[in-house]
Amino acid sequence: MVRKSSGGSGLGIWPWLGLALVIVIVDQFTKTLILGYYKLGDATYVTSFFNVVRAHNTGAAFSFLADAAGWQRWFFTGIGVVAAIFIIWMLKSHAGQKLFSFAMAAILGGAVGNVIDRMMHGYVVDFLDFHIAGRHFPAFNVADSAITIGAICLILDELRRVRKAR
Repeated sequence: MVRKSSGGSGLGIWPWLGLALVIVIVDQFTKTLILGYYKLGDATYVTSFFNVVRAHNTGAAFSFLADAAGWQRWFFTGIGVVAAIFIIWMLKSHAGQKLFSFAMAAILGGAVGNVIDRMMHGYVVDFLDFHIAGRHFPAFNVADSAITIGAICLILDELRRVRKAR
């Protein structure tokens, strides 16, 4: 994906780093609440399709590699750190592109939030549990939500960019 920088971005990278920081703070605050008030496996019924739970994920998305011998903690931490460095570079290069930068900042905040968990606990704290007809979607957290929203916005930005190029 080749992107042109739109110069004259005004404040540059700082608003986007601020957004990423807000995501990290909200993510860590909510996880601290869960760790403080719930034991592993505890759940609170909220609606017929949503519970608040305490789950630990030693793997990646959908518990990928969660059953590995422990090496995955450092592997996913390394991926998160490399991704954060790359995203900061992308933000610096494209700070004036609002949707793209919003997407990158959301992904950055989510990635850093989950890296903090891996470094502090050896797992990611998940607590949002959606379910229907007895089937549960894997539990997730604010960081995961930010990464997902960022990925959707990246796709929308690319579709918009391709449409403009025609």
